[in-house]
Amino acid sequence: MEQVQTPRWRAVIAVMMGIFLLVTAEQLPIGLLSQVASTMGVTPGMAGLMVTVPGVVAAFSAPLLPIAVGRLDRRIMLTLLMAVMVLGSVLSSLASNFAFLLASRVLIGLSIGGFWAVAGSIAPRLVPEAQVPKAMTVIFGGVAAASVLGVPLGTLLGDVSNWRVAFGALGGLSLLTALALWVWLPPLPPREPVRLAMLAEQFGSQGVRVAVIVTGLVVVGHFAAYTFISPVLQDISGIAQRHVGSLLLLYGAAGILGNIAAGIYAGRHPYRAVLAIPSVLLLVVAVFPWLGVTPTSGVALLMVWGAVFGSVSVSIQTWILRTAPNTEAATALMAFTFNLSIGLGSMVGGQIVDGTSLPIAMWAASGLFLLGALLVMSTPAKVVGVKSR
Repeated sequence: MEQVQTPRWRAVIAVMMGIFLLVTAEQLPIGLLSQVASTMGVTPGMAGLMVTVPGVVAAFSAPLLPIAVGRLDRRIMLTLLMAVMVLGSVLSSLASNFAFLLASRVLIGLSIGGFWAVAGSIAPRLVPEAQVPKAMTVIFGGVAAASVLGVPLGTLLGDVSNWRVAFGALGGLSLLTALALWVWLPPLPPREPVRLAMLAEQFGSQGVRVAVIVTGLVVVGHFAAYTFISPVLQDISGIAQRHVGSLLLLYGAAGILGNIAAGIYAGRHPYRAVLAIPSVLLLVVAVFPWLGVTPTSGVALLMVWGAVFGSVSVSIQTWILRTAPNTEAATALMAFTFNLSIGLGSMVGGQIVDGTSLPIAMWAASGLFLLGALLVMSTPAKVVGVKSR
């Protein structure tokens, strides 16, 4: 690992802002699902493709873009990806039909996958080794901040104006972030270009294999249920649609707290931190259709849900930094898994919701959380005791 003498916290913040906007763009349709479905004349399950499409595209761009750009400076790469985000957001706001909207979401997916693949491994290149856990907490705080600020505020903006304004606002903020990345990031030539063979080599590490599979199970399960949180809160908990945006703010606030707690705890106990994620999500989502039937209980369960899922990124990335033979290749692989799982989760959830009911989708998600918990429990804790090179 290269030695960093002077911390570059402005660069860390710029990367965090990129993550924040990209995750907001990916998940904003969740809060605007009912509005977009009504405007475009599609079912809620069909509208869920707005999450599926960028998720699937991001999954494949995560490992392939770092390979395609080779030795391109990562500062240039991240700035260009935010520029693509600007274009995708503007085109989304101007979409005249649902097919055009989905096509514009492809650009969002390209940005997400490529950016995340690099951002996840960039902390050790911006701050000294002792400050890496703190920098990772800040960078992946962008994921939780997208929940606490991005998606809820975008939802509120869409409610008081319309969903097109919300997507357009993302484009403007992305332009500012692209400029910040260009100005604040130092030159970041790749230490070793990522090749396809490197991605396969990561599976030689048991820690990476477990992290990839657990991430897939947890994220597919989460988005199979959470993509439809607006109808869940309305139909199961009896909460009016006008309150959904405000509740997503509280959900995101819980996610921020979960991210901070995980940043502190996972640095010392990555195994326990990762094990807790599917275990608690299993309990919360499984009982939601039975216990979340009042506004009070529904909101309480939503807060726990938010806190736990807010801890996913920093906990899993800490695990990866402890176990991966090559951190950039492993992070690209994790970005592939995470984003493909978002797309698959929302698609599978949409099929279940349209074909059966919301509770069935939540119970199916709980089954995936159970598998994730069992896999971590069957993995020796010593697997994450070795630091990555």
